[in-house]
Amino acid sequence: MNEVNKTLYIPLYGKSFVSRQGIILHDAKAEEIWDKEGFELKGKSKSKWLAYNMAMRARVFDDWTGSMLEKDPYSVVIHIGCGLDSRCMRVKQNFRTWVDCDLPDVLEIRRQYYQETSFYHMMEFDATDFQRVWQLPAGDTAIVVLEGLSMYLTNIQLKALLMTLRQKYVNLHVLMDVYTEYGAKASEKKNPINDVGVTVVYGVDDIDGLLENTGVMKVAEHSFTPKHLIDELKPSERAFFKTLFTGKTYRKIYRLYELKNI
Repeated sequence: MNEVNKTLYIPLYGKSFVSRQGIILHDAKAEEIWDKEGFELKGKSKSKWLAYNMAMRARVFDDWTGSMLEKDPYSVVIHIGCGLDSRCMRVKQNFRTWVDCDLPDVLEIRRQYYQETSFYHMMEFDATDFQRVWQLPAGDTAIVVLEGLSMYLTNIQLKALLMTLRQKYVNLHVLMDVYTEYGAKASEKKNPINDVGVTVVYGVDDIDGLLENTGVMKVAEHSFTPKHLIDELKPSERAFFKTLFTGKTYRKIYRLYELKNI
């Protein structure tokens, strides 16, 4: 497994850690997989503050995916760069087609813990090869989760991926987190992903410019750490967590965008 793929263990640990505390995110599958696949993390990767942040991010993606499915349960749900994540289990809304996509060596591990059904599928997918989009299931509407993925794609690669998704699906809904260019530069030396050997990531400063001529537009910018989730932390932890993961400083590094077709 290469260095980029190893980054999947950082959110896996965070979700497992938080789930055991019974707050923010209940993820028995993350607990199970971490017990069997986990290893000793170093540095910031094992920080409880990062674990809280990873779990909140996942919960925000879960809630958004569920809200989209409530509007159209016949949508195709596509999670690109799924890693070992169990969103397909955590989201309670019914779905007709869900596809978890990642590289072959990731899916090799994933298939040990997840079983395909008539509704749930796994697909080998390299996000740098945007032509793979045409192999995704057909449908009018797609709900696309791009969590923790965009920073490993150049702006050209990311734009091509979004453009092809729009060409494939009449109605497209995307939730995508991105580093800013400042965040990407800072991440070269001060980021938990460095603990597993990743040193090159990419940022997006001009989201509207990135989306130009893709047929996709920005709908909203969301918070990774909404107040109702921060309130699940111990009162003694909330102020310090807010200092690390909320406010102008955090937004200067990291953004969460909701996109849709024009």
